Amino acid sequence: MTEYAYDLNPVQHIVADAVGEPGNRTFFLQGRAGPALVSLVLEKQEVANLAISILQLLEELEEKFPELTPAASSNSDLIPESPVEPLFRVGQLIVGYDEEDDMIWLIAKALIISESGTALDPEDDEVPSVRFVATRQQMRALSEHALETVARGRPTCPLCGQPINRDGHFCPRSDGQAMPIVF
Repeated sequence: MTEYAYDLNPVQHIVADAVGEPGNRTFFLQGRAGPALVSLVLEKQEVANLAISILQLLEELEEKFPELTPAASSNSDLIPESPVEPLFRVGQLIVGYDEEDDMIWLIAKALIISESGTALDPEDDEVPSVRFVATRQQMRALSEHALETVARGRPTCPLCGQPINRDGHFCPRSDGQAMPIVF
């Protein structure tokens, strides 16, 4: 049986969010079970991919098990708890479904870099991991909130698709003929 640094089963609260200004944000996954509050650092694209994967899993579950009540969309805003003190940076995420308990589980494994500069195999017993076990409704809320958080980033340039920073953006597609775009 796998040993987890934290086994949040079940979570009372789970959220994927970010802190900081667009262009300089830190994305994280946070969960609480009893007194244990765990925050893990992720990349922006990992948060987006996690949200999409969970939404796809929920859709597949509703097709495979038509007797399941659809996981309702939550109207409440998810707010991370303070302080956000990350336990580790995530190197691998695994999502699954426990049919018997009707719960979705998420295992996050740390990104550990060896002294030689290579990443340790996530299956290595020395790599810490955290398990979050949540209801389908909690995971839908997490996913919807995560996608909203990712979308609140910097606007993109209509010509090149690159993000526009607060201090401006010089578009490489303008061939030096246009003024910098500032928002």
